[in-house]
Amino acid sequence: MAKVLVVTSGKGGVGKTTSTAALGAALARSGQNVVVVDFDVGLRNLDLVMGAERRVVFDLINVVQGDARLAQALIRDKRCETLSILPASQTRDKDALTSEGVAKVIDELREKFDWIICDSPAGIERGAQLAMYHADAAVIVTNPEVSSVRDSDRIIGLLDSKTARAERGEKIDKHLLLTRYDPARAARKEMLSVEDVLEILSIPLVGIVPESEDVLKASNIGSPVTLASPDSLPARAYQEAARRLTGEELEVSVPIEKRGLFEWLFKRRGA
Repeated sequence: MAKVLVVTSGKGGVGKTTSTAALGAALARSGQNVVVVDFDVGLRNLDLVMGAERRVVFDLINVVQGDARLAQALIRDKRCETLSILPASQTRDKDALTSEGVAKVIDELREKFDWIICDSPAGIERGAQLAMYHADAAVIVTNPEVSSVRDSDRIIGLLDSKTARAERGEKIDKHLLLTRYDPARAARKEMLSVEDVLEILSIPLVGIVPESEDVLKASNIGSPVTLASPDSLPARAYQEAARRLTGEELEVSVPIEKRGLFEWLFKRRGA
């Protein structure tokens, strides 16, 4: 049975699209059949991060409006054969997405894939609500800063009230992914600590991605960090987060390098 996962945030620029690509690639490398779907109509960044921008002919809007079949719009990753992308349109706006059209696309994707990972636009507008409506689970991406955490709390409220599962009285699994975390700065009180964020949001922690140039380098060459630099610290964090999403119970840690060895500063039972 396919699982629909929405990667969402209240605030833009927190690493949501990067996280969608990294988690999708990590799950695909483990043998899962994965599609990542870009719901951020008008921006269309996911295909750039995935290195597929030159291969886009049809997109999500074309499929929703019946101008193309799903098979025509899906792009298979060249590096990982079990990873595909359904890109967004760069020339249309979010009003081109319809509830009925999105439902039809998700139903068709459920028949083809193990995981459907929806990259949501930031915020609480209609595009974000369409991206999360069919989700079975959600990853809420936040940075360790007050405004980002506060906006994430609003997203949690939407997930508990505006999804198909919520309408049926069912629970949607929510996971917190903390990105751009720097333990040294947190110790100096220059950013929120992991415990601070958990106290505010009160949802299970699925991973802590350390601040690292490896993430930017991977994005600039059009590759998820879990494919471009699988041994890097952020890639290790994403790989372990992906394993937790499949149900593995692993302690959540912050990987840092010290004297050539990995040191784990924060340990907590994962989501």
